Parts: sequence; C-alpha cells; structure tokens
Amino acid sequence: MVAPALSKEEELHWLALRLVPGLGLRKAAQMLQQFRTPQAIFRASRTELEAAGLPGSIAQSIASGCTFEDAVDQQEKMLACGAALVPLNDPRFPSLLKEIFDPPIALFTRGRVELLGSIGLGVVGTRRPTQYGIAAAERLSADLAQAGLTIVSGMARGIDTAAHRSALAAGGDSVAVFGCGVDELYPAENRKLRDDLATKGLLISEFPMGAPAYPQNFPIRNRIISGMSVGVLIIEGAQYSGSAITARMALDQQREVFAVPGSIMSKMSWGPNLLIKQGAKLVQDWNDVLVELPAETRRQLVARAQARQGGQMLLENKDKEDAADASEINPLSRSLLAAIQPDVPQHLDQLLETFEASSSSEIIAALFDLEMLGLVRQLPGKNFVKVW
Repeated sequence: MVAPALSKEEELHWLALRLVPGLGLRKAAQMLQQFRTPQAIFRASRTELEAAGLPGSIAQSIASGCTFEDAVDQQEKMLACGAALVPLNDPRFPSLLKEIFDPPIALFTRGRVELLGSIGLGVVGTRRPTQYGIAAAERLSADLAQAGLTIVSGMARGIDTAAHRSALAAGGDSVAVFGCGVDELYPAENRKLRDDLATKGLLISEFPMGAPAYPQNFPIRNRIISGMSVGVLIIEGAQYSGSAITARMALDQQREVFAVPGSIMSKMSWGPNLLIKQGAKLVQDWNDVLVELPAETRRQLVARAQARQGGQMLLENKDKEDAADASEINPLSRSLLAAIQPDVPQHLDQLLETFEASSSSEIIAALFDLEMLGLVRQLPGKNFVKVW
C-alpha cells in the first residue's frame, strides 16, 4: 500500500512525542486517540494534558516542547542512513502489530518498507545452537521464505542469523527487529548481514536512532517479532531463554506457536520440547507451518510465491541431494554424502579412516565437489556436515 510521505513537520512531531521522557506506550496511544495527532497534543496546554490523564511532569515536558531539539537530531540521523519513520496511523504500519496490547507508536525502518505489509513468520532460537539447530533453521527458513512467508527475526547470533541468511539466499524476504537503533550494529560480526537486510530486506526498531543495544531492550523487541507475525517458530533454546519469552508473548497475542523437536539429551532442546508438550505445533518441514494457517492466508501465500517464482510454487519439499545431476556426482562422492550427517560434524580424519580404500587426495577432491554443489559444508577444524 502506497502511503503519502510524512511532511518534515509531521515527522518532527512524531519523533518529539516518541522522545517525551516517562511517556509510556499505552498512555501515548491514549493521547493519540483523544487528540488525534501529535501536533494537537503539543498544541494542548498543560492543564488540558493533565485533564486528559497525564501526570504533571509529563504534561510539562510536552507543553514546554523540550524534546524538539532531540527530534531534529533524530531527523538528521535518519537522513544520514536513509531511514524512514512509519507511525502508528500510517497505512503501512503492520496491521497485526496494531492489535497487540502495547504497540509501538512508531517504527524506525531501513530498507523495503513494503515488507511491513507482508505475511510474516517469526523464527527465533538460541544464540548458541548445535549444528542440528543451524541445519533446521537454514532448511526451514529457506523453504518457508520460498513458500511466500517473510522471515522475521532479531538478527542475534545463532538461530536468528541463520534464519535471515537462509531466507535471503533462497530469494525470499526477511525482516530484522532490532533491540537498538536501526543505525547501530549488533552483534558486530553481522555487518554484512545488516547491510544485506537494509537493501534486500528490512530493518525495523521502535528504539530511536543511536540507541545502544541494552540487554533490557531485547525482551521488549521480542513482542514486535511475535506481534507482526502470524506465528512464531522456535528452534532450540533453554527452558527460560529469550525464545521462550517470545513464545509466551506469541501466546498472549493469540499467535500460532510452532517448535522444532530436539534431542532429550540436549539442553538446547528443552524449550522447544516443553512447548510441544504444552500444545505447540511440532514442525518437521515447511508444510507443517502452512497447514495451520487460515485458508485466506494460504491463498495469499500461493499468489505471492507464484509472483516471485514466475508461476512456479514450491509444492513439495526440495531435496538438494536428489536435485543434483547424477552425472555430477561420482560413486565416491555419493558414498561420502551418505556417510556425512546434517547434525553431527565428521572430521576429515574420520572420513579418511572410513573410506580407506580411496586415497586422501580422492576424498578431499570429492568433498570439494560436494561443497561446490552445495550439498556439504566445511566447518572450522576440517569438520564436515551435510546441508540438510
């Protein structure tokens, strides 16, 4: 939906309202409902603001206009990095996010703002995933993105990063919800991913430009991940982890909760396994998510996927091993592919012992061929896993 751009004055008033110290989201929403626009709120006298239910100190801050100087600084920072403000009354503001108990009054955005209107699925998990968790996040995020869903996550280390990267690599869409300003970088190693999302996907935050990544910000931003999504998929996480918090928020917001089961021997599987025990939908492949969505949502996804893929909808689970041309894989490569697992890294020495009938140079060459075909990935320390 194309919305008229905010004028500089309108944007300035929204920013000034966002920066009023002590003004919570619920109270700000009430003021907007009563006065209609930020301009009207700032035109009101202190007496009128107090009569509307604001404490004296907050009413004085608004009446004095003390936040406009900071708002001008925010505008300059937004201009410098190409960010845009999408306020609560903007038609582009996610409709599902408006429904939650405490929606942000404005979103700072960088990238393809139109993705705010797409059908999103939250994909979250631990910052310290196992290889199984990484493989599951990559496979499911890619397949779900190709099926038309926008992958929404927090760009944290681990599962979040794998979900974003796989969605973009599959030609799909992804939205990162920051716990800091959209001009900030956290974590530092995700600079390239941040830049990719700013051009191919979308970065959003309710926190002002320049806001640091304080620890308390992340549980706050989690409600946006779940709030703007039709459901949340949990891939690995401890029982009381951030992903468990996101799942609880999703339930409070009446969103679907999905979880990938894991080993009972792994602490990283306690969270998802407990959620499944409590009624979350167990996910083994992308279709387990789609079948739980409303019929109208599925129809929209079909249309979106067909438009992206030139009329070719993802109808069945893709298996890269079967899709590879048989002529490109020699017998040794096939044997190696059968021996290498997606969740248990195998060291080169172990493979050399297993296939002792072949020379080390033949095995290394076969592994290289499998890497080039995208069927095997080499991990640090000469360990190999199958790309699931």
